[in-house]
Formats: sequence, C-alpha cells, structure tokens
Amino acid sequence: MNAKLQNYRSLRFFMTAFFLLAFFTANAQKGMVRGRVLDSESNQGLPGVTVLAKAAGVGAVTDINGEFKLFNVASGSEILIFSYMGYETTEHPVEVLAGGVAELKVALKPGVLVGDEVVVTADRIQGQAAALNRQRNNVNVTNLVAADQVGKFPDANIGDAMKRIPGITMQYDQGEARFGVVRGTSPAWNSVTVNGERVPSAEGEIRSVQLDLIPADMVKAIEVSKTVTPDMDADAIGGAVNLVTKSAPEGFRISATGATGYNTLREKPIWTGGLVLGNRFFKNKLGMVLSASYNYHSLGSDNVEFEWDEDDGKTFISEMDVRTYELARERISLSGALDFKINQNNTLFFNAMYNQRKDWENRYKLRYTDLQMPDESGVSRPDAEDGGNVIEIETKAGSHDNKKTRLEDQRTRFFSLGGEHLLGSKVQMNWTVNWAKASEDRPDERYVKYVYEEADFNVDLSDRDEPNMTPNNIPVSDFELDELYQEQQETYEKDFGTRLDFKVPLGVNSFLKFGGKFKDKRKVRDNIYEEYDGDDYESMGDRPLVDKTKSDFLAGDYVAGNFVSRDFLADLDFDAMRKNGKLELKKDEYIPGNFEADERIVAGYAMATHRVGRFDFLGGLRIEQTNLDYTAYDYREESDDADESVTPKSAKNDFTNVMPALHVKYSMPDNSILRFAWTNTLARPQYIEFAPYAEYNDDRDKIKIGNPDLGITKSMNLDLMYERYFGGLGLVSGGAFYKRIDDFVYSLKQKDVMFNGSEVDLTKPLNGDYANLYGFELAFQHNFDYLPGVLGGLGLYANYTYTKSEAFGFVVRDEEDGLSLPQTAENTWNLSVSYERKRLSMRLSINYTSDYLDELSEKEFEDAYYDKQFFMDFNASYSFTKNWRWFIEANNLTNQPLRYYQSSSDQVRQMEYYGPRFNMGVKFDLFK
Repeated sequence: MNAKLQNYRSLRFFMTAFFLLAFFTANAQKGMVRGRVLDSESNQGLPGVTVLAKAAGVGAVTDINGEFKLFNVASGSEILIFSYMGYETTEHPVEVLAGGVAELKVALKPGVLVGDEVVVTADRIQGQAAALNRQRNNVNVTNLVAADQVGKFPDANIGDAMKRIPGITMQYDQGEARFGVVRGTSPAWNSVTVNGERVPSAEGEIRSVQLDLIPADMVKAIEVSKTVTPDMDADAIGGAVNLVTKSAPEGFRISATGATGYNTLREKPIWTGGLVLGNRFFKNKLGMVLSASYNYHSLGSDNVEFEWDEDDGKTFISEMDVRTYELARERISLSGALDFKINQNNTLFFNAMYNQRKDWENRYKLRYTDLQMPDESGVSRPDAEDGGNVIEIETKAGSHDNKKTRLEDQRTRFFSLGGEHLLGSKVQMNWTVNWAKASEDRPDERYVKYVYEEADFNVDLSDRDEPNMTPNNIPVSDFELDELYQEQQETYEKDFGTRLDFKVPLGVNSFLKFGGKFKDKRKVRDNIYEEYDGDDYESMGDRPLVDKTKSDFLAGDYVAGNFVSRDFLADLDFDAMRKNGKLELKKDEYIPGNFEADERIVAGYAMATHRVGRFDFLGGLRIEQTNLDYTAYDYREESDDADESVTPKSAKNDFTNVMPALHVKYSMPDNSILRFAWTNTLARPQYIEFAPYAEYNDDRDKIKIGNPDLGITKSMNLDLMYERYFGGLGLVSGGAFYKRIDDFVYSLKQKDVMFNGSEVDLTKPLNGDYANLYGFELAFQHNFDYLPGVLGGLGLYANYTYTKSEAFGFVVRDEEDGLSLPQTAENTWNLSVSYERKRLSMRLSINYTSDYLDELSEKEFEDAYYDKQFFMDFNASYSFTKNWRWFIEANNLTNQPLRYYQSSSDQVRQMEYYGPRFNMGVKFDLFK
C-alpha cells in the first residue's frame, strides 16, 4: 500500500512538472503589453476603456486609473484597438517582445457619433463616459459616479452624491446625508471602503461610516458594487461602496474652488474652499497629487418630537419635545497619493486621507413628559395619586474652550502602502498594508435641567400632523434644579490590515486570481459622567435666561420659551466643584455603556475568469473566519448587602463563513448586456449589539442591553440585469434582485419587563429567523444631442427602484404573513433634467424615497416609521474661459423635514426642519 502511495505521489509530481513546463514553454514566445489610456483634453486616466489586441484576440479593460495589462500577446508586431463610449475609437501599433513587457500611453479624443458626424462635447461627457464605460465592462453589477459627475450635482458630501445612484437612499442628520441604504437594506449591511480597504466608523456603537465626514470633491470616483466578487470583503449584503482617491496625473495639474453661501434657517454665511495639486517628477517615475478641502457652515434645525400612547381605545400624547438646535459645522479634509515606478515591472503606491468634522452645537429642549390622557374638555391633569404632567427645560452647551457649545469632534485617518509587481511577464502580485483610525471626542459636554411637576395642560389634537399643548402660565422661579452634569466622551476604532493577491493568466482571456487578507480591529468607548451635588443653583429664576421662541419656527406654531443661557454653563467652574466635593462621579450613568471590542478577521479566496465567445464567467469561493472578543462592565449599586462594584464581563465568539459566487455576463451584438449573479454575503452584529452591557436611562426605568449570543447575518443573493447602451452616451437598464437573509438582527422593545429585580422597559437585540427581500431597478440616461437647435442641449437621468421584504421570527409579534424588514424603503426614484450648451450647464434634480419601518416594538401601535422624503436641488455653471467656471447651487428647495411617525402617518413622532441653502463660487482647472 505504501509503495502504491509513493508511486502515485511520484506520478503526480511528474505530471504537475510536465504541465507547468508545457505552460511556460507555450507562453515563452509570448509577451505582455501594459499601458495607460488618457483623456486628450484633461490628461486624466480613463476607466473602463476596452483594449483589444487585433491579431491575438486578447482583451483587457482599463482600471479606475486608466491602466491596463494584456497577457499572452504573441511576440512581434501587433495592433491595439481602444474603444470607449463617448470617445473616438483609436488603433495603435505596438512591438511585443517574447517574454518581455511593452509599455505605451494612448490619448483618446472625446466625441459622440451623431448620425454620420462626430460631435465633440468634451466638457459634457467626461464623467458620464467614465461611469457608463466602467459599469458596462465590469462583470458584476456596479454603478459608478465619477468626479466630473459629482461636480455637476450640488452635493456637499459623499452621501449627498450617492443618493443619485439607483437603489440608494440616505438617512440624514442636520440636513446632510449621513448613512447609505442600498437596495432597502440597513446601513449596517453595507460596507464603505477607501481604495478597496474597509474604513472604521467614528460613531460609538455602530459599524456604519459617516459619509458626511468626507467632502464630495475629495475622491476621484464613488463605485457601488451591488454584487460582490470573491476578492472583495463579504460584509456587503446590500452593496459595497468604494471611494477611489485621486491618483497622480500624467502632467502638471492645479485645480481650485472658492465659494460662499447662505443658510436660510440660521441666516448666516457658508464658506467653502478646495485645492488639488499634482505632477510627475524624475522622468515621470514619481507621481504626486495633493488635495485639500474646507467647509464652514452655520446650520441647525427646528424640531418637535412626540410619543403617543393609548388607553381604552383612545390615543393621546404622553410626551412632547420642542427643540431648537444651533450648530456650526467645520469640515476639513486632506489627502495625498504617491506612486513610484521602480522599474518596468515594479511600482509602489502610498495613499493617505484625513477627514475632520467639528460640530459646535447648542440644544434647547422643552419637554412635557409623563402626560396623562386629557379629559373630555381637552385638559390633561396630573394623576391624583401618582402625579405626572412634568415640564422639563434643558440646555446643552459646553465650556469656554469649546466656544460655549457641545463640541463633537469626529476624525478619520487612513494610510495605505502597497505595491504592484510583475513576476516575469506571467504573474501579477499586489500587496497592501493599511492602518486607519476613526474617533469621536465630546469634551466638557454640559447639561442643566430644571423641572416643574403636576402642571395642567390644554391639549389640541385637532391637527394630528401638528399636535400641540399649552401649560398654564408658570413663573420660571417655580422651576427647580433636577440635573446639572458634565460628560467626557471618547470613542475610537483602530484598524490594521494587510492583503496579498496574485493574478495568473490561464490562457487567452482567462485568469486565476487568489489571495488572502488579515484585519485586526479594536473599538473602545470610554465615557465619564459627573453630576453636581449641591444647592447653589436650585431656582431657575436666579439664572440668566434666553428666550428661544421663534415666530417662524419651521416645525409649526410651537412655543419654546425661556432657557438657561449657554453662558451660564460655560462660566461654571467644574474643577472647583470637584475640589469642593460638589461633583459626584455617577458610575451608574456611564460605566454600563463603556466597552472594548477586539475583532480579528482572516480571509482567503480564489476565483477564475474566463471568456467564451460573448460570455464572460467569473466564479470563485471566499472563506472568512471572524474572532470576536468583547469586554463590557457590570455595575452594581451600593446596597445593604454589598458595596458598589464594577465587574468586567467578557464575551467571545467565532464564526467561519464559506461563500461561493458565480457571475455571468453575456454581451449581445446590439450593445446590450445581460448579467446574472449568485453571491453570498454577511453582516456582523453592531458593536453595541454584541457587547455584554446594560445601560439605564436617567430615571432608571428604561434599559438597553447587549446580546453576546447573536449570530452573524447571512444572505444568499440572486441578481439578473439587462442593460442597453446607445449613441450619445445613453443607457436603458432593468433588472431584478432577490435576497434570502438568515439570522437578521432587530431591536426588540418590551414594556414592563422584570430585569435585575426591577420593572423596566427593555430594549434588546435579537436574531430573527429569515427574511425575503426582492425588487427591481429601472434606469434611463440619455443626452439628446441630435435634437435641432437649442434643444440639443437637453439631457435626462432617471432611475426607479422597487423593494419589498417579508421577515419572520420576531419575538412577541404575530407574523404569519411576514413583517416588513426594518429600514426597507419600498419605492425610490431619482430624476435629473439637464441642459448643457457650449459654456452653460444647468441641472434640476429630484430625489424621492417612500416611508419605511424604522423600529419594531412589542405592539404595532408603538412601531416607528421613517417618513417619505422629496428633495429638489438645482445647480448651474458657466465657463467664461477654458480654465475658469462660475457656479451656483441650491439645496433642499422643498424644505424637506426629517419626519418619523408612530403606527400611522397622522401620528407624527418627530419633525425636524433645516431650510434651504444656497452656494455660489468659482472653479479653476489647469491641465498640462
């Protein structure tokens, strides 16, 4: 038996050696061609150019930087054909050396074929061509927004630019798009990467990346992959958003932007500036590009919030807030990229990006809480035994060091070093090492709250869209101090990662790609809470006050009233209070919410691509192993039986996921493409969902807890997409998608639950059983260049996405027919009408998202919904020289609020208005 085994091994060795020898011998007479395709006007790389070796029949597509590689090209003279929608097709001769690498650089001229005539419309088509060509030539389902396209929409940040893409909606904060919802899936189910590497989140509890941190003009392109390939991270159930940073140009480039604007809510100016500088040095061996962006915006919001309750079939408001937010936002971004060509076969890359967003915020909150159901006369009176009907007046501010405001300082840093190497002329090896950190600091965050108990209220529910209530006139001297405290909040997430990839040609237009990746993540939240314990500030009547009532309060006819001034909070000496023993460290308020999370992810993959006639196949397998190690803290108050204690609690878990994938692309003769994809993806629990913590609210009657027993959410995805490309850079497409999602995570809210001996309202994350999510997308894009006269400047960009979901396995809810998966919008659409003629460009853009379930509660009556949104934006520009352009922008012309409702659309839960904003400025671009 041993002899037979030995013979088998010997035979296997010699057969392997024979086939390897045959492979390299067959390819010894072949060489490789590599190069870059540029736009002749801007000297920038063109992504998605089809490159074909005419005799050899070998093809390739340029990457995001316009670079390509052709393997297995027969030695000798060869003709390369370069084709690109919106540009003139070009042929270029090249001499291929056996076993060598030939290099070339080709510039394509913009031009659209209209009838028998080529019409040059360079300024109009550059970004649009990059997006459509990249989308057309990718095997997987993707959408791309190039930098030139981003500049044609009035979008301040990456999130605002993304909402133009089919199937994407956004969640907003202070009027700016913050988190992306791809194909109706939660932001937690989508990944955000920079140049293919996952970036950390600055938020304390979640993985979602804040897209309003990054200005739209800081990236070269936004690429959304709705079906992922095995060489991509698998945590992308909805999709993967890749931010491609600017690369070094082929020659000198300088670009600058200067603008100012006006916010109608705060009636204060907006300031914006940007600079891009790039060039090549040392005989083009070293390339460099540096970018900087600055934005200062005085904004804010007018806000009302409600909680509805029911008793004996009657509904009433149990809590109401009137809030005024005054905010100044500063956004600073810096990025740089270097590439160094050591020699023909070896290139090194370095990329860095830094983003900082500072929010200086004051919040003035009037709250009516613990409200009793009104009587028949419409008056709400406190309960004879239990009281209630409490009025709370709260001011949030900060120290003098933070401009008398609560400062929220969020930052991301990303550094990546990598290399691209050709081993001979056969094997391509790529490697990267990256480090990233995201942080959020809130120093000296101060709150003061005064209360009055057992007030009578006149309740007006005649307009349930704007319900209101008015208490009796109560002098401010009757309000007593309830809380005065200061918090120090610090959160950070650090990522270290490395990856190694190999790409090997298997034959003509066939490749094997394989590699591995390691990621080490650490997330820490460390908060401190100190509360004033004294009797120096008992009466609100003795404090300096400010009246925040506005006659033009955007949320309705609501009276905010008087608040303690932010100057009072800023002038308080908390250091002296601490020394005098008047500050009490409230461990019960912050210890349960602190945690440390360590995660290690090891991944390996292999995939092969093969072209047979008009078919392109991509198949492969990805394996990811996840190790979770979390620590939170169990806080126990002092009692008769024991002293106060803080005990670390740990939770560990391991997951291994095997995810096969298959992509098929069929290119038809009439410029049509049919795509099919079968993929498997996952989503890890949010940090705070898995952490073994327990966090009480101020009154200790509500508690949130983590769940270390949560499993990873898994999704099996099917996609079918048809695309038809036509002259004038046009596209019509339609497709369907289906996702079977297992072990999805949802947040369950239960009232009057016994927890640690107390009756509380409990919020806890749980795994549901499974969900079916399905829908379809339609898109249309066309420039009507062939129309006569001035009508030839018209263009239309439109898309629509329908999404439906059914989820099963919710606790304490009857879901025989399935419930909607939270955060799944059924209808989304975009419409943009443009006009571009010679030097003038104008665009009117509309974005719509239907309402959707946001939070699931124990009772249907308590479910929270994110209401529909309808945004309208306008921008225009005029090029008064080749290099100078003047522009104007108008955002949120519909004054769209952030609105939630409870159970039914007429029971408003929150309305937050931001007002329209306007910008105008100039842009300068110079290329050589």
